[in-house]
Amino acid sequence: MTIHLTISDVNDNPPVFEQQSYTAYVMENNKPGTSLGSVTARDPDWRQNGTVLYSLVPSEINSLPVSSFLSINSDTGVIQAVRSFDYEKFRNFKVQVVARDNGSPPLSSNVTVSVFISDENDNSPQILYPAPEGKSLMTEMVPKAALSGSLVSKVIAVDADSGQNAWLLYQIVKSTDPGLFTISLHSGEIRAQRDITESDSMKQNLVISVKDNGQPPLSATCSVYLLISDNLAEVPQLIDMTYEESNSKLTFYLIIALVSVSTFFLTFIILILAVRFCHRRKPRLLFDGAVAIPSAYLPPNYAEVEGAGTLRSSYNYDTYLTTGSRTSDFKFITSYNDSTLSAGGTLKNVQNETLDGSLITLNNIGDADEVGILAFPFACHILI
Repeated sequence: MTIHLTISDVNDNPPVFEQQSYTAYVMENNKPGTSLGSVTARDPDWRQNGTVLYSLVPSEINSLPVSSFLSINSDTGVIQAVRSFDYEKFRNFKVQVVARDNGSPPLSSNVTVSVFISDENDNSPQILYPAPEGKSLMTEMVPKAALSGSLVSKVIAVDADSGQNAWLLYQIVKSTDPGLFTISLHSGEIRAQRDITESDSMKQNLVISVKDNGQPPLSATCSVYLLISDNLAEVPQLIDMTYEESNSKLTFYLIIALVSVSTFFLTFIILILAVRFCHRRKPRLLFDGAVAIPSAYLPPNYAEVEGAGTLRSSYNYDTYLTTGSRTSDFKFITSYNDSTLSAGGTLKNVQNETLDGSLITLNNIGDADEVGILAFPFACHILI
């Protein structure tokens, strides 16, 4: 007789991690959601007794819950960053991951995950000495008898980064007297490159660049002010050496402002002259028809011709002027009487009586269209 036995599974095996501990690395300034790695646990039990679920053991990191730093996928065990990390605030931390099966009662096991934050070159060198400009002015005294190799001053700088990102290199980028001083590439010590002589300028200004060794490299600059003198009493007046730089900048801005104002003024003058020149060259336009000008526009030494005085009321006269005739001494006279001769008529032996009784005779003047302008230097009435 053959007997078949079926053995039922009992949840008697806890999940077992493949490694006793895990290590994860993440670069600082990472994006939220970046994957740090994964953990894996096995359970030899069957079906739901062998199903493993992952979770983080509640704890705190820098007084903050671990859930604000990391998260883990309950099915796959993938660990992800919840926030961006800063290497300068904390460089590593540890969390506990628990693997629990789905049996009844459930069994579990824990593993430690160490998270290390990698440094990124995100901090520029910070210069401690000399102090940044604006806080205080530091001037180093250099003896006149200083020989080549003498220690003059030292630049002190630090970098919040680590490793090669914090390796600092010093270099002189500008100096009052090139070749007089030199600086150590790694220590920042400033020494005299040659013997100081009487011909050297008393005030020396060195611009020092401090650069780290990161990728890409970051740098900072500072100014070192040196005074070549044995005694302050020899200096009549110690002037802030930064005044020269600020004065040069101020002069540059004043020059720009002066050039701008002068250019604007010259342009304005040229435009005014051009407009006035165009007005003078513009030709005077004649009116298309005659325009009656009131007597108020006539010079005071002329009399207006009207239907009064010795003239008969049947004769009416008016004045017609062209553009600009207001300043002329000519008065143009015509008649609106119906009996006035036409343009083709001829005037012969016409006698005209003046106001005082004297006679003016116009003989054989010719056709009326040849008579243009009757100009008199004095005011008169003309009788036709």
